[in-house]
Amino acid sequence: MIRLLTRLFVKDSESVKKPAVRHAYGTMVSVTCIVLNALLFVIKLIAGTLSGSIAIRADAVNNLSDAGSSVISLISFRIASKPADRDHPFGHARIEYVASMIVSFLILFVGVELVRGSFEKLLAPVATQFHLATVIILAVSILFKLWMGLFNRTIGNRIDSEVMRATAVDSLSDAAATTAVLIANLATLLLPAHISVYIDPVMGLLVAILIFVAGLRVLNETKNSILGEAPDKEVVAEICRVVEEYPDALGIHDLVVHQYGPHRILASLHVEVDGKKDVFETHDTIDLIERRLLAECGVECTVHLDPIVTDDEALNLWREKTEALAKLLDERIRVHDFRMVPGPTHTNLIFDIAVPFEVALTDKELKEKLAAGIQVVSDTHFAVITVDRV
Repeated sequence: MIRLLTRLFVKDSESVKKPAVRHAYGTMVSVTCIVLNALLFVIKLIAGTLSGSIAIRADAVNNLSDAGSSVISLISFRIASKPADRDHPFGHARIEYVASMIVSFLILFVGVELVRGSFEKLLAPVATQFHLATVIILAVSILFKLWMGLFNRTIGNRIDSEVMRATAVDSLSDAAATTAVLIANLATLLLPAHISVYIDPVMGLLVAILIFVAGLRVLNETKNSILGEAPDKEVVAEICRVVEEYPDALGIHDLVVHQYGPHRILASLHVEVDGKKDVFETHDTIDLIERRLLAECGVECTVHLDPIVTDDEALNLWREKTEALAKLLDERIRVHDFRMVPGPTHTNLIFDIAVPFEVALTDKELKEKLAAGIQVVSDTHFAVITVDRV
């Protein structure tokens, strides 16, 4: 079914990085989910009214909110496909993150309303009536929701869509919630009346918990995307691979990656080169690196040229000593931008250290310990250290 819908409604479906193709995918998925959720809302509302079940009516309202979420997704894909302009030079793709956050708030709102309704029914329990049609409706609804979850997750992963993955989580939690409602309905047939009257509100609370968990999960993932996350390890590895293929690139550091929505990656990095080489030759190498990163990795990268001294024995010796001292503090620490500034009475060793966030030592402690180690080796050499957390 997913393949059929894709063939019918998405032209050039393999070109997922094109805004027009992403828009077509988003429209296809959103409209499909709007129609299905609206249909489920009507059917469940009728079933809930006939049976007197608060859990079924709440599940119906949840489907209506899901249809609203799909409307938000549809609007977000339309906005995200707009080209960059003066006010938004990096495009509009991050609107998907905003849409995902709105979806999470809708999910949490439904959870709050369901808790309220379930507590009211716990305090004043009302018997629900068993209907075979209700059981069939709920069972079909579960299958529909499982398919919608698979649909959104498959397409969301294909086009790297945060809002679709959020909708997939919502659909799968709805399937679990409707299963709980189905159990409550069957309980009216199998359990004594004085017990079964409490099953429906208890299951309503269980559904609310599932909805809350789904909403908080979506909210947390969206929050991370908006705040900014560590770059994908595969993207970093690809960038390093391209740079390291050039013999003139002696080292890489200060790599910064920004993602302005799916498939919109900007980066900057420093490449160390031999300071004695012709600047036009090294700039030519840097230019080639930037072009390849865009062509092969889809990364718009600005590369900064860092000339370093490579044939000074004293400097190389002190660089090796400093690297060894840094590794004593933590094996993962790397030294870069190493320079020596000699003077009449002392020599300054000026360098940066790249330190993983996982290293427990504070920046101040790292500087003090490394500077003290250098002083032990030579009391006429002083360290001027910059700490880069990576």
